[in-house]
Amino acid sequence: MTNIAVVPGSFDPVTLGHLDVIRRAAGVFDQVHVLVVHNPGKDAMLPLSERVGLIQKSIAEDPDIPDNILVASWSVGLLVDYCTEVGASVLVKGIRSQIDVAYETPMVLMNRSLAGVETVFMLPDPAHAHVSSTLVRQVSSLGGDVSPYVPPAVARFLDKTRPA
Repeated sequence: MTNIAVVPGSFDPVTLGHLDVIRRAAGVFDQVHVLVVHNPGKDAMLPLSERVGLIQKSIAEDPDIPDNILVASWSVGLLVDYCTEVGASVLVKGIRSQIDVAYETPMVLMNRSLAGVETVFMLPDPAHAHVSSTLVRQVSSLGGDVSPYVPPAVARFLDKTRPA
């Protein structure tokens, strides 16, 4: 039996903290689906397809990430519907603080209630614990260097799209 986990997120854009969680999840589960989801409560900077592409490039450029990862997107229906469709029984979520735990807890309970999908929390490497996609977007939009916080593919993309 293949043990499949889903690492969901908006990944707008993917950060080194995200990649850290993805890499560690890939070492624990047989197959990991990195799922770019549409969050109706957030205004995305990048379209889903661009986020998927940046994650794929970032994973391909990182020799430490195993090859048991599939990157996909999901914009219609519940996250647990995707899990059921692909046979995943576990969600993996990166959490940075108690605020993330408080935010995630109701969703964890609902996902378990709706479809029996469990959630595993992973703490990030402390070097990335303060980084969020929101902060990366803000720093980048104001001309700051985000290369210490994002994979090289994302840094290159943001440099090209930043107004002169």
